[in-house]
Amino acid sequence: MADQDELVARMLVAGRELSNAAVMFHTALAEHQGLTATEEKTLDLLERLGTLTARQLSEHSGLAPASVTGLIDRLERKGFARRVRNPEDRRSVLVEAVPDRLAALAPLFDDYVVSLKELAARYDERELAAIVDFLGEAAARQKQATRRLVED
Repeated sequence: MADQDELVARMLVAGRELSNAAVMFHTALAEHQGLTATEEKTLDLLERLGTLTARQLSEHSGLAPASVTGLIDRLERKGFARRVRNPEDRRSVLVEAVPDRLAALAPLFDDYVVSLKELAARYDERELAAIVDFLGEAAARQKQATRRLVED
């Protein structure tokens, strides 16, 4: 059996392969809809988290606030998002995804999601819990690394 150092090295390589595959998949999917990968992933945030302020989008994406403003402008022009008044603070604006446009993206994920569920069936509940924990922690650390890059 491989030792801890070898397994960590293999895990890092596998993580890089997964990252590359994810970037290429989301780039191809986005281009299919006339979007950039950043625009498509922003729509994912809006779908999962609901309506957000520009500041919240910046915090969740790790992008600089100035970049988020341009990103929202592009999504509005393409008809995928819209700005709406914040009912709790009239000085503030919220960003929401346009449901019909968002729904058009969902079928593009169907076969991939089915294949991931098939893969997950190979693991027991304890193993899946460990995978979920690792992926969540890895995502949090990658967001921290993104913030460090943006702040420099």
